[in-house]
Amino acid sequence: MALKQNDLTWFRPMWRRVAVAVFLTAWLAWELLWSRDTFWALLVGAALAYTLYNFFYAFPKENPANEQIQPPNPPEGNDGSGS
Repeated sequence: MALKQNDLTWFRPMWRRVAVAVFLTAWLAWELLWSRDTFWALLVGAALAYTLYNFFYAFPKENPANEQIQPPNPPEGNDGSGS
């Protein structure tokens, strides 16, 4: 399932996507190592897999804004020599 435009806009900053992935990773570790609840571990593991795929593999890349501003053209008949 693709992310909606509103979700794409909100998750555009990388730190938000990383924060969600870290939170789900910590939750999965809690479920696996501490509570040992298989149902919640599977549920959170599936959410983590979905998040990793959508946020880091299939997330649309930003086009780099490398456009340089061109200097203005000199007026016609002026070669810039000052005479």
